[in-house]
Amino acid sequence: MVHRVRLRDRLAAAAALLLALAALALAVGLVAERFPGGLVVIGLIAAAVGSAWYGLVGAGPARALGFSGAGLALAFCVAFLVSSATETGHVLVLIAVLALAIASARRAFSLHVPLADAEAPRHAVLFFNPKSGGGKAERFEVADEARARGIEPVELGPDDDLGQLVREAVDRGADGLAMAGGDGSQAVVAAAAAEADLPFACIPAGTRNHFALDLGVDREDVVGALDAFVDGGERLVDLAEVNGRVFVNNVSLGVYAEAVQRKGYREAKLRTILSTVPDLLGPDGEGLDLQWTSPDGHQHSSGAAILVSNNRYRLGRAVGSGTRPSIDDGLLGITVVSAPTGRGDRRKAPQRPWREWARAEFVVESDKTVPAGIDGEAASLEPPLRFTIKPGVLRARISKHHPGASPSAAIPEGVLGGFRALIRIVMGRRP
Repeated sequence: MVHRVRLRDRLAAAAALLLALAALALAVGLVAERFPGGLVVIGLIAAAVGSAWYGLVGAGPARALGFSGAGLALAFCVAFLVSSATETGHVLVLIAVLALAIASARRAFSLHVPLADAEAPRHAVLFFNPKSGGGKAERFEVADEARARGIEPVELGPDDDLGQLVREAVDRGADGLAMAGGDGSQAVVAAAAAEADLPFACIPAGTRNHFALDLGVDREDVVGALDAFVDGGERLVDLAEVNGRVFVNNVSLGVYAEAVQRKGYREAKLRTILSTVPDLLGPDGEGLDLQWTSPDGHQHSSGAAILVSNNRYRLGRAVGSGTRPSIDDGLLGITVVSAPTGRGDRRKAPQRPWREWARAEFVVESDKTVPAGIDGEAASLEPPLRFTIKPGVLRARISKHHPGASPSAAIPEGVLGGFRALIRIVMGRRP
């Protein structure tokens, strides 16, 4: 399907192309004027720009790593300029032009998808975790904001069973369900909504809000997300299951799954993950007792990790890495990360350390209980692990003021694809 593009997006695309060409001219001039030092500066600037782009479109750890990488590359660039006495004015202008080009391209690729009109529920119920996301629900007063919109708020206490609370609300006649909390809680309420064929609203009051991001909910507008049950539109999206348990984002097996089981993970996540790697994959490690079948029909044993997601994530060099361009394709995303072996044919081109594919079903075998991270929460699953997709079962409601689609839905995966897409937008058409 091809959609007409707003004038401001066409202007942003034109600005991005012109600024990119200007940056290219400045870069060529810098290299010619200060060879070979100019090449070092250009390389550092390119690394900073690439990292900054990941920070802009990424989520959670990807965003933090992106901006951290950009800052580090720029710091090295400044240090090189000071030490080599390279002309700083030329470089600063180049950095500024590149930054403007990225901002313009981001504006051009931004989406606002018009969703199908939907009747507002008469008795919508909002469940909220007051402690989730550092207390976002309390900080934004979502209970009061919900009441002002005719939505019944239900606070989740530390000893409450969320699933039971949702079932009781449905039995009382709730005709719309919403959740303000982390993605694990979102999955519980979304599963109940799908089972009862009720509309569901995701309120981004968790820490990272990955589901909200890929659903097209503005993660910075916690209160505005409640308008999904006032005048919002509706779209049908997929849910996924592992052994009958619904998840909205992904299930991790391997290093990450083992790490989240360990005491102290919440307080020191990176340190815990790093300490888990040698315990599992080192010379004296236990290894991972997981087996699966690849698309070519061959049986395999696990490497470092397996990630099964509700639709495919963009990974690697793709712009928008760590997000899902869509969550209504009706397929699981499956990624297997290889463990380092220290061996290989150096004459061959370097291979990505993972392989990925998409399937409607996936099975993982094991001889023992399997630790898992389900939407970021620790769990233990009895083998075999049977993953399935449930296409279009969730009636997601989204505020008309929010994007309505993932930020990577309109962003091409490569640089050349990006230039071609910008040209199409300038011409008034968007794939």
